[in-house]
Amino acid sequence: MKNRYLRNMKSLSVEENGKLKNFKVCVIGCGGLGGHIIEMLGRLGIGYITCVDGDVFEETNLNRQILCDEISLGQQKSLKAKNRMNLVNSEVYINSIVDLLTEDNAKEILYGHDVIIDALDNIKGRFILQKVCKEINVPLIHGAIGGWFGQATTIFPGDDTLNYIYKNKTSELENKLGNPSFTPATIASIQVSEAIKVLLNKGDILRNKVLLVDLLFNEYNIVNIGK
Repeated sequence: MKNRYLRNMKSLSVEENGKLKNFKVCVIGCGGLGGHIIEMLGRLGIGYITCVDGDVFEETNLNRQILCDEISLGQQKSLKAKNRMNLVNSEVYINSIVDLLTEDNAKEILYGHDVIIDALDNIKGRFILQKVCKEINVPLIHGAIGGWFGQATTIFPGDDTLNYIYKNKTSELENKLGNPSFTPATIASIQVSEAIKVLLNKGDILRNKVLLVDLLFNEYNIVNIGK
C-alpha cells in the first residue's frame, strides 16, 4: 500500500517517515491510554510495538478504551492489541506480552526498545518504569489521566521527573475522578507526539516540565520542574 503514509508527509518528511519502521516502542498498559497510543503508533508506521498488559477487558472499559468492544469482554488486552493492529496495519510487528510489569520482569521486557511509553494507572508501576528506564538508558514518555484532567512529560534517563510529580502522592486521580472517553484520547495523542519527537530528534520536547491539561475549562499549562 504505497499511499498508506501519504497524509503523514509534510508533517513528517519522506526520510523521517521512512525511519519510523526501524524503531521499537514499548507501551506499558493497553487500556484507556495504551489502546489509543498503540493505535496511533501503528497508523504512523512504527515498525515494532511491544504491548504489555496482564488484564482482561471488563464492561466498565467500554466507555473509553478503544480496544474494548462488547465481543471482547473477558479477552486479554494485549492480545486484542495485536489482533487490532493486524487489521489496521499488517506492516507493524506487535510483540504482545500478557503480563503485568513488575520489578522482576521490567528490565527483560523494556530492554532493546528506543522509547518506552507509560500507559499505567498506578504510581508504583510508574516508578518501576522510571527506575529501569534509567538503568537501561531509554527515554520514558509519561502520561496520566483523571476525569477532565491529564498530564504528560518526557523523562530522559537521570531526570527522575516522577519524583517531583508524585512527591507525597499515593493514589491516582483516575481512581477519584473516573475517566470519560475524551481524556485518554487527548493525553495519548500528546504522548505519541512526544515519542515521535524524541525518536526523530524534532521539535520542542516536554523534558523537565509537565504539560497539565484541563479540558473542562480549556486550560493547557506547562510547569517547569526538576532541574
